[in-house]
Amino acid sequence: MSNASTAPATKTTIDPNEAAHFGALAADWWDPRGSSAMLHKLNPVRLGFIRQQIDLHFGSDEKAMKPLSGKTALDVGCGAGLLCEPLARLGAAVTGVDAALENITAAKAHAAQSGLDINYRAGELTAQNLGQFDLVSSMEVIEHVTDPAAFVGGLAARLKPDGLLILSTPNRTTASKLLLVEAAERLGQVPRGTHDWDKFLNPDEVTALLADAGLNVLAIEGIAFSPLSGLHLSENKALNYILAARFS
Repeated sequence: MSNASTAPATKTTIDPNEAAHFGALAADWWDPRGSSAMLHKLNPVRLGFIRQQIDLHFGSDEKAMKPLSGKTALDVGCGAGLLCEPLARLGAAVTGVDAALENITAAKAHAAQSGLDINYRAGELTAQNLGQFDLVSSMEVIEHVTDPAAFVGGLAARLKPDGLLILSTPNRTTASKLLLVEAAERLGQVPRGTHDWDKFLNPDEVTALLADAGLNVLAIEGIAFSPLSGLHLSENKALNYILAARFS
């Protein structure tokens, strides 16, 4: 197993411009018809994959209400807590870290309204005094950081030796440029300036970064869109994909 599990990365990965962009959306984050509407549509699809991988990795009953009971979870780039709250409801003791203080403020307020005890932190992951977690997730974040290799190293450093990592990100394809960047932003489905297509990573690139951190991909699925099915898990990874990994 890689030493990444015990030796945290020290490089700064937060892009201040990216943090400011998403921090400006904080007040609107939990509005399913607001600027984060696409995330609200995407979240159930991601959760379906995450739940499947939790059951496979930890051997939990697929009908169990709280398969993460007694386990810890860390969501990196948590925004205002769209994934943290479902993970808490699945039984985990959840920590969420985000680059934007505004997002963490909104996350704390919403968790309090929801009666959920979630540990939220603002700032660089490696600057937090955190231990290791059974589950580490990071959804649509790696394409926004300054140093993807250091970022993955930071995720690996927070993962227990027998833990599960879940990561999702847009693919760098012609289809994603046309639909996620050009169409979605121009049509107002995603706030303008959210995506920089040149920073998207394809599955081979992410797999290589994970391998460098000592992690092996267990499963990978595309997140596709169709008029009939909406967003759904698919073999088609042209737009977006989500994967599960563990230490080799």
